[in-house]
Amino acid sequence: MNTIAAVVESLLARTKASRVTLRQNLSGDYAFPVTHEALAPGTASLMDERTVDLRTQPVVAELARGGQVVQDDCAAAYADAAFHRMRLTYGGLAAQIVTPVLRNEELVAIVSVHQLGEPRAWTREEVAAATLAAEEVERLL
Repeated sequence: MNTIAAVVESLLARTKASRVTLRQNLSGDYAFPVTHEALAPGTASLMDERTVDLRTQPVVAELARGGQVVQDDCAAAYADAAFHRMRLTYGGLAAQIVTPVLRNEELVAIVSVHQLGEPRAWTREEVAAATLAAEEVERLL
């Protein structure tokens, strides 16, 4: 694939999820804004969402340590109140695969696959597809 948009669209097609986003650590007043997004029909965009402070989210803390986060049931993942407010803001986030893009051990981007509404069990193939997408994004950045 030769563009980030193509990578994001392909990951949505491969996972049949509700939404795939790429967030980048850009300078500005909002940490990790969505720069690229692919949406299933009827899914709301997060492109202009600026109320969730990702710097306080437990998932981002795990990503900064280099770990991929795979949650089949987000409601059961953390007791953190800010995490659950984020789930509602994101349209009823029920399951997710979140993969870091690191450069020199610094988190520079985040590839997220969101399933809204109902939890789902992610397959090994879907998790691998998210990993490959993050690797491709890293090459393209």
